[in-house]
Amino acid sequence: MSQTSTPSPLPVNASQAELDKFGDLAAKWWDPTSEFKPLHAINPLRLEWISSLAGGLEGKSIIDVGCGGGILAESMAASGASVTGIDLAQKSLNVARLHGLESGVQVEYQNISAEQIAGERPAQYDIVTCMEMLEHVPDPGSIVRACATLVKPGGLVFFSTLNRNFKSFLFAIVGAEYVLNLLPRNTHTHSSFIRPSELAASARAAGLEPMSMKGMQYNPITDIYSLSNDTSVNYLMATYK
Repeated sequence: MSQTSTPSPLPVNASQAELDKFGDLAAKWWDPTSEFKPLHAINPLRLEWISSLAGGLEGKSIIDVGCGGGILAESMAASGASVTGIDLAQKSLNVARLHGLESGVQVEYQNISAEQIAGERPAQYDIVTCMEMLEHVPDPGSIVRACATLVKPGGLVFFSTLNRNFKSFLFAIVGAEYVLNLLPRNTHTHSSFIRPSELAASARAAGLEPMSMKGMQYNPITDIYSLSNDTSVNYLMATYK
């Protein structure tokens, strides 16, 4: 009598502590005066940069990996794209769905890992976005590979994360979390930050070619964020397949 074994599920590439951290803040995702104020402030910059490199978002199929409460996903859908948002923090997805009902902007939200949905939907998306997520997972390279699998040949994959150096420790952790209180303390772990050269190498290994990179700067005097060529702290990287 033969026995058939059920395939074991993929190990989840996530830190429970990180999921709990964002789950505890879930109710505040859409409050522009909350801990998520920086995300609301930089979202128009991210959206415009993605749209400009993609030649507009109207009619494009997009998946937002690590979508959180849906701030970027919803803005891309409002720009005419067909958007899927995935996250492993269920509380954040609940907030994203509720806000979508209020705003009338349709996004497909799924509580699923990037690796799992990449196995289910290979080469189905014109654009993949993965913003402010890589520094929060145990194996960022696995996420990069999943993003490369999800995008169609000729499509674009956008990442944003934090550089790893002494300046980023001073600005992103000491300054942002302890001095200016822009973010809750312990939001970031400096050792998990990723140098642009490391991200570019992971992208190329996954079949993605880096094509553009921008830095994100914050002026505490004017309280204004802007894109720049200084990638020493926060940076965005666009790649194509």
